[in-house]
Amino acid sequence: MNNTKKIFITVIIFVIGITIIELKNNKGIMPTSANVASLSNKKIEWGIKRNDNHEQPDLGSLNKRIIDEAKGIAMGNKESKKVYLTFDEGYEAGYTEKILETLKQNEVKACFFITAHYVNTSSDLVQKMIDDGHTIGNHTVNHKSMPSLNNEQIKEEVMKLHTTIYDKFGYEMKYIRPPKGEYSESSVNYCNTLGYTTVMWSFAYDDWDENKQGREEYAKKKILENIHNGAVILLHGNSKDNTNVLDHCIKEIKNMGYEFQTLDNFEK
Repeated sequence: MNNTKKIFITVIIFVIGITIIELKNNKGIMPTSANVASLSNKKIEWGIKRNDNHEQPDLGSLNKRIIDEAKGIAMGNKESKKVYLTFDEGYEAGYTEKILETLKQNEVKACFFITAHYVNTSSDLVQKMIDDGHTIGNHTVNHKSMPSLNNEQIKEEVMKLHTTIYDKFGYEMKYIRPPKGEYSESSVNYCNTLGYTTVMWSFAYDDWDENKQGREEYAKKKILENIHNGAVILLHGNSKDNTNVLDHCIKEIKNMGYEFQTLDNFEK
């Protein structure tokens, strides 16, 4: 055996060895369906405890452990003034076109988590989201609580919408937000096996209730006083108040020294 071949074989063995070590050390290895079956399906409701002075909130030890181990997204780097804007879109209430225009004017990209109902009734807006360079996320077909479903039902809820978006727009989704913020250790890890990263949030407020609109100063105060390094911001697209204060809030957040980034550029 010549020296060149010996060197080549040695390099290959070395690379394989390093890969095995990395896999053993990596707690976020992609789970298999068999591994997921051993995990708890107890329902957990995502919640955070806010801090003052723009400090990062407390996600809760259980929330943080499960999301971290599943390589999910909930809150970014504590030392980085990057923030991530996301919208949940269960249905179109007539405000998304203005939201998209505001984002375009401010050169901000967001992630829109949509349901099957949304794409079936507002496919033109989904196309505009894609054309404008935003990210489309999976909010499932029917917005059902994932821990109430078995794995086959979760797969149907997730992959049926995945296929619809791909067939209609040639767009392949990779981020998912559990409906209602309800999840389990099992459901998060099972979504990983479907090729999805779970995205939760580190800021949200009671903006979804259409009977509680007309509180624009309240909305501004909530958003601006709770912005923090690494914030994953959840807003609802059916909120008239969000739509009206979005331009002001984006400008103020930038003036405070924060930078809007996409989930693809998420900094842990």
